Amino acid sequence: MSVRIASVSADMTCLMVFGGRLGPTVEELSKILDRFLERIIDDHVQNKEEKQQSSQDFVDTMMGIMESGEAGFDFDRRHVKAVLMDMLLAGMDTSAAIVEWALSEVIRHPAVTKKLQKELEDIVGLDEMVNESHLSSLKYLDYVVRESMRLHPVVPLLIHEGMEDCEVDRFHIQKKSRVLVNVWAIGRDPDAWTDPEAFSPERFLGSNVDVRGRDFQLIPFGTGRRGCPGLQLGLTIVQLMVAQLVHCFDWELPHGMQPGELDMSENFGLVTAKAKHLMAIPKYRLHQ
Repeated sequence: MSVRIASVSADMTCLMVFGGRLGPTVEELSKILDRFLERIIDDHVQNKEEKQQSSQDFVDTMMGIMESGEAGFDFDRRHVKAVLMDMLLAGMDTSAAIVEWALSEVIRHPAVTKKLQKELEDIVGLDEMVNESHLSSLKYLDYVVRESMRLHPVVPLLIHEGMEDCEVDRFHIQKKSRVLVNVWAIGRDPDAWTDPEAFSPERFLGSNVDVRGRDFQLIPFGTGRRGCPGLQLGLTIVQLMVAQLVHCFDWELPHGMQPGELDMSENFGLVTAKAKHLMAIPKYRLHQ
């Protein structure tokens, strides 16, 4: 059995059959998503008292702002749903793409696979699956994800607008100018990285450089006030998915393909995905 590790997008919804035809109309899709978001909000409203006694999440915070009337502008359920929609859609293609890149790099480098699986065995064990509480202890997993994001930033270009006239590296930038930041090139800059084209998670051993926007040589989530608001959520999802896939399964390439033959070409777009999606064969490795 082979598994296709591919980018998941909103277009997948078109595989649903509506009234004998393939795919919903825009209006039908809008109603489906609206009902889904309404259920999320209703669930938080119904469990409001219970939530107050435990930890509150992002939706609880927005509902609290809405009910307090302290937003300073019109803020109702429509706006809560709009923010949730932004968070959901922005995180679908990007998270799926980086998981595919990371798993592809792990498969291409058997030594990395063995080292990562050894860490997972030591921290998690072969009798259980990885959960979120394990992530802080999985240091090599963190290095693997960082290195994947360095070589394969799923959003290769960031756009900024100058707030005032300024000069950057002797270039004059006028106020209101649109500036594109090439994250892909920064991650492969030989002035910032040793052997930048090589996939080497060990480069982060003893290094404080991370992906949170504090280090300008590695900014897959952007930086500053315009950095990605879903950074922590996205990073947790990616780390957990990669850990589960590597911990639960050994992976082989089909048709006798060798790891070094894996096609790593890119399909450039707003989200940079693999031009040819990863096809791999999983073999369950945990204790039954």
